[in-house]
Amino acid sequence: MKLRRREFFRAAGAAALLGTGLGLGESKAKADDSEGSPREARLFAGCCAYSFRKSLASGRMSMEEFIRKGVELRTVGLDMTVYWFRSTEPDYLAGLRHLAFQCGIPFSGAACGSSMVQATPERRANVLREIKHWIDVTDRLGASHLRVFGGKLPRGASVAQGIDWVVETMKPACDYAGEKGITLGVEDHGGITQEAETCLEIMHRVNSPFAGINLDITHFIPTATLDGYAQIEMCVPFATHTHIRPNFDNGDPIDLDRVWQMFAKAGYHGFMSLEYEGAHPETEIPRQMARIEELCRKYSTAS
Repeated sequence: MKLRRREFFRAAGAAALLGTGLGLGESKAKADDSEGSPREARLFAGCCAYSFRKSLASGRMSMEEFIRKGVELRTVGLDMTVYWFRSTEPDYLAGLRHLAFQCGIPFSGAACGSSMVQATPERRANVLREIKHWIDVTDRLGASHLRVFGGKLPRGASVAQGIDWVVETMKPACDYAGEKGITLGVEDHGGITQEAETCLEIMHRVNSPFAGINLDITHFIPTATLDGYAQIEMCVPFATHTHIRPNFDNGDPIDLDRVWQMFAKAGYHGFMSLEYEGAHPETEIPRQMARIEELCRKYSTAS
């Protein structure tokens, strides 16, 4: 008997945790290493530039100062939100990369705002060129991951059409990124990617070792059968980078210990990066970073 669509994608997430993959992309579908032995999680505390968006947008903080702030916060890596780059010229990017080296802090990735849900071939071609540009920027930074968006559906379009458009764009984008050793992570942020099933279908159809999910734990919309935690767990095996906030979008607090257990169980290797949006960032960001560091030490083999 054929699995219904919902059952298939729920099974796909479970199969990935077991390392069978169901053909959903060899590299991220496996939570096991060779000979079936579970791999140990390597979880690293990170911080997104977006956490300082008000200071960066107002000019009170530069990206150079953000890098130095990361050292002060004792974070392991920084996610470089490109919205506040002064330039994308090679000299500027080389300067950021060199400063990060001098500070002993790597970039966990870059994050652009490109959305792949575009209704016309011309717009899809434009956004592909845009993503390729940001892939080149990511490469010059010395990072290996770029966040992109699915996007919101235009009026009258169906989810199936939106998925088709994302896949059409993401396949060649991943091919281009792969030539540089860069992985694209589509974020579950607004629009069609706010349900785990859609994210998994995109992963299944793109089917590239350079495709993954930039897993923001806060954004999934609960369905009749899957709450936010269930949808996080389904997508963890395909996570290539993670954004952490203390609350779901509806304001409910997130049990971060429970979330870290999911990542540890899946043998996740990567960054758990704070993307703070709440009040009192000057006191809350250090407090949240300390919590992330504590959980990474608790559930990771990486020191």
